[in-house]
Amino acid sequence: MQNELLSIGKMAEMNHLTVATLRLYDELGLLHPRRRDPDSGYRYYDMAQNARLDMIAYMKELGMSLSEIADVLKKEDITLIETILIRKNEQLHRQMRELKSRHNAVERAIASVERYRKSPAKGTIALEYIDRRYLWGLSCRSNFYDADIYTYEQELMYLRQALMERGFSHIHSYATGTSITKEDFLAEHFAAKDVFIFLDYRDVEHFRDAAVLDSGMYACIYLDRYDDEIRYANRLREVCRNNNWQISGDYICEVLTEFNVFDSDRRNMFLRLQVPVTFSQELL
Repeated sequence: MQNELLSIGKMAEMNHLTVATLRLYDELGLLHPRRRDPDSGYRYYDMAQNARLDMIAYMKELGMSLSEIADVLKKEDITLIETILIRKNEQLHRQMRELKSRHNAVERAIASVERYRKSPAKGTIALEYIDRRYLWGLSCRSNFYDADIYTYEQELMYLRQALMERGFSHIHSYATGTSITKEDFLAEHFAAKDVFIFLDYRDVEHFRDAAVLDSGMYACIYLDRYDDEIRYANRLREVCRNNNWQISGDYICEVLTEFNVFDSDRRNMFLRLQVPVTFSQELL
């Protein structure tokens, strides 16, 4: 009877919904009113229909779309519910991984800006202890030191393409570096060896073939122009020789910070050139 039914407004209020939502549910076949006034078209609901609204709300909380809910309720197939939820579960895990990677990237960007603000002036030579790091990258296809920055850009493009093929986003490729073998660096022969990304320790589990750079003392020099790398690298090698610091590993050019917001024609990079060094134990 009509006096035992609830108006659409009352039903909406009771379930913390809007009248428009109940009308939408009616149109989609999720929940039809118990009675519709033949003259006014006004909808009336039974209190028992709250159970169906609870089920709809629950399915929405699980991430199901209204069309998926309508399909499930129409077919009344528990296996279909399980299939949809398994798919939703996989989707949520993927979203959580992506969100975690984005969060890590934001933290790295904050640290990068802070490190830039506190870094020495360009041209400064420094001895620094650098903790263990993880790298993942590719062998360089061409020697960009014998060409120009466009060849370097090509190497970065190959690296980013390889990342995307592994299912990783572009955001992973903002902490980059390149290397030259110890032998080539000592021989004053600039031949690009590898191009790579520096991995956050939290991302290492996704790169099982990552390389490890052991912790140690590094001779470093800072600069802010890509075109000045060879000149500053030569200065770094000369300082090591003059101070009898023994170069013990490959040379690395690390992009500390890169924000291309001030100049659209070239990369604005703040670089740290570095080589691992050891020292004589003899007392002077």
